[in-house]
Amino acid sequence: MGGFLDKVVSANFLSATWLTLELTVVSMLLGVAGGVLLALAKGGPRPLGWLVDAYVWLFRGTPVLLQLIFVFNVLPLWGLNFSPFACAVIALTLNEIAYMAEIVRGGLLGVDRGQRTAAHMLGLSEAKILRWVVLPQAARLVLPPTGNQFVGMLKTSALASVVSVQDLMLTAQRQAAADFDYVGSLCAAAVHYLVLTTLLTVGLRWLERRLDVTRRAAARQDRKPTLRHTDTAALDPTAR
Repeated sequence: MGGFLDKVVSANFLSATWLTLELTVVSMLLGVAGGVLLALAKGGPRPLGWLVDAYVWLFRGTPVLLQLIFVFNVLPLWGLNFSPFACAVIALTLNEIAYMAEIVRGGLLGVDRGQRTAAHMLGLSEAKILRWVVLPQAARLVLPPTGNQFVGMLKTSALASVVSVQDLMLTAQRQAAADFDYVGSLCAAAVHYLVLTTLLTVGLRWLERRLDVTRRAAARQDRKPTLRHTDTAALDPTAR
């Protein structure tokens, strides 16, 4: 038991945890940004929409592991040399963009068309309508599935160990190979993954509540002081 706890708090596992979180956050942020761009492009000219559909079809229809190995082994043949960490970021980002494009597109379609019509009648340009009307409302719709993708990305990042990224998974494997304690090493990695996924889940739920305008308005309404029956009777001159 002592050996297991020592591994949980060891410098190697803590460093690997930080690298895993860094890989997850960077890949996810780039994936969200790319997904928004593809979702907006989907609503543009039809040929551009076809290209977006082809991209989504390709990266959602092939395994992430295949994409990782392709980036790591094939890009150098074309003169594009990247570190293992950069290769993992590229592959995970390209894959995540395909999923986020569909999530964001669904959020944009979920905004009532009447909102756009009203904004047009007020004289707003398309860019301002998108910035001030559509995207804020779509953000509340896409946040829950985006949170699920974030947690999924954290777990998918374990595949980066295949291309020699010193993440939690590779650290656990190398530690187990060194001391033959596979149970302790893998359980130590599991503890770190569980801590990260729990923190992400709690943080995302808090953000969802903050962005839930309806719930916040209801909470403010509940906090407003209300007059008692006797007070209203006293204020009503006809009740005297």
